[in-house]
Amino acid sequence: MRNWLMGMLLTVLPGLAQADTAPAAPPLVVVELFTSQGCSSCPPADAVLRQLAARPGVLALGFHVTYWNGLGWRDPFSFEAATQRQRQYQNVFSTSSIYTPQLVVQGQAEMVGSDRATVEAALRAAMQTGGRGPSVALATSAEGFKVDIGPGSGAASVLLVGFDPLHTTPVGRGENAGRTLQEANVVRSLRRIGSWDGARLSLAAPVPDGERAAILLQAADGRIIAAALPTS
Repeated sequence: MRNWLMGMLLTVLPGLAQADTAPAAPPLVVVELFTSQGCSSCPPADAVLRQLAARPGVLALGFHVTYWNGLGWRDPFSFEAATQRQRQYQNVFSTSSIYTPQLVVQGQAEMVGSDRATVEAALRAAMQTGGRGPSVALATSAEGFKVDIGPGSGAASVLLVGFDPLHTTPVGRGENAGRTLQEANVVRSLRRIGSWDGARLSLAAPVPDGERAAILLQAADGRIIAAALPTS
C-alpha cells in the first residue's frame, strides 16, 4: 500500500510543479500607427502594422487621422479623436509637429512607422520592461463588457477602443489613387470610461463602435501601463 501511494505522489507532484511554474501569458505591448489613406508614405507602415497585428503579445492599432482629408481623398475611417490623440502624443514627445506615418510603442517611444528596424528595437525594449502594471480583464456581459482592474501603484485613464480587424479599400483619388489598400486593426472609436487610482476597480462598458474591443490603461505622461483584449 505504501509503495502504491509513493508511486501516485511521484506521478502527481511533477504535474503540480509544472502547473505552478507554467509561464503566464505575456502582457500586451500596445503599438499605435497614425496613418491616412491620403498619404502615399503610409502603405509601407500599414504593412508593418498588419504584421504586428498577427504577432502574439502585441496589440496593434491603426488610428486614421483627419488632416489629410482635404487633399484629394477622404479617408472613410478617419475620425477626429484619432487626430486629437496624436496631438496629445505631440505634447508627450515634444515634437514640433504631427505627421504620418507615426508609430508609437507603449506610449513611450515614437518613430516613423515604416522604419522596421527602429520599430522592432522599440518593441524589444517594451517587452523587456513590460508586465509591471496591474492585471486587467475584459469580459463580455449582457450589457456589453465588464472591466476588472487589479490593485497597483500609480493612476491611469481607462480607455475603451473599438476596432475592425481588416479593411480593403480601393482609393479613387489623392496620393494613393488607383491603389487598393489593406489595413489592419482599424480603430473606429475611442472612449474614456473611467479612472484607476491604484485600487481594485470594476467597470461596466458599452459595446464600442467596431467589431472588436480592447482596454488601455494610460498614465498622464502617456505611458500605457496595461492593456487587455476580451477573455470571453
